[in-house]
Amino acid sequence: MQLTVDLRSDTVTKPTPGMLEAMWSAKVGDDVFGEDESVNALEQKTAAIFGMEAGLFCPSGTMTNQIAIKCFTQPLDELIADQTAHVYRYEGGGIAFNSGVSTRLLNGYRGIITAEMIEPEINAENIHYPHTSLVVLENTVNKGGGSCYTLQDIKPIAELCKAKGLKLHLDGARIFNALTHTGDKAADYGEYFNGISVCLSKGLGTPVGSVLLADAETIKYARRIRKVLGGGWRQAGFLAAAGIYALDHHVERLKVDHAHARILNDELSNLHWVSHVLPVETNIVLFDTVEPAEQVLQKLASNGIKALPTDKYRIRFVLHLDVHPEQIEHVIKVLRCF
Repeated sequence: MQLTVDLRSDTVTKPTPGMLEAMWSAKVGDDVFGEDESVNALEQKTAAIFGMEAGLFCPSGTMTNQIAIKCFTQPLDELIADQTAHVYRYEGGGIAFNSGVSTRLLNGYRGIITAEMIEPEINAENIHYPHTSLVVLENTVNKGGGSCYTLQDIKPIAELCKAKGLKLHLDGARIFNALTHTGDKAADYGEYFNGISVCLSKGLGTPVGSVLLADAETIKYARRIRKVLGGGWRQAGFLAAAGIYALDHHVERLKVDHAHARILNDELSNLHWVSHVLPVETNIVLFDTVEPAEQVLQKLASNGIKALPTDKYRIRFVLHLDVHPEQIEHVIKVLRCF
């Protein structure tokens, strides 16, 4: 029987037996009334981990990011982000649609931008220009192949934002992967960011959900925006319980995904039909192919391996908790046969 390996994304995971048990036994209530014990516990736990005052559990990272942008801007404002940023490329034009805000895009290295790049792009007060009010960072950077900001990278950006009166938001879609790689402490993040989106449904393996973190007053307003966007939910504690379980049991094991990514990186670097492999830092492997990516993907699919293209000649592998050593061995055997 042929092995199947799904490397399309770390969003494809299924709940583990322990997570399912936690979900089954969750204490629930009506979250819109603030009465779901598990949701409240998840929000408080995540906020404490990152040194923030409060949290808001939402269905997706797109929603937490879009709510944060709405909280930190006004119509006719402008935010600054890297040109690969998820908030710009993969959230359906929500910056303009939800907030009436324009976007100033920078060309960072693998999605990583610096204070020196940001400062000249902050608009002077002039009626001809939108008002610069927000900087958005992404950690890890999806389009950068899982590249990471360290706290040392973030500190000067935060200091610049504070000096210029700008807010700073973190799209932490894979923030625990970044922390696993850098060794930085999550609790230190609250010192630098006004808002942090923490995704639970990627490397941590929950079925659904992200938590927006900020000060208590911002979260109070964010809860209103969530309601307007249709994100108020009822007995969400069954999902929140999965998030609590993941925070307790799935963070340390991210090292396994990173190790698997390095194994595939080493293998791909020695293949004649691969022209370039981006440096691997976390659980994402981006590589360029000699022939069009779609042709390579068809060969992979015929051998039970699913992956996604990110460009005409570029393919992405994402490692996660449902990829095991025997599946890595299968992928390597298939890659060597091309």
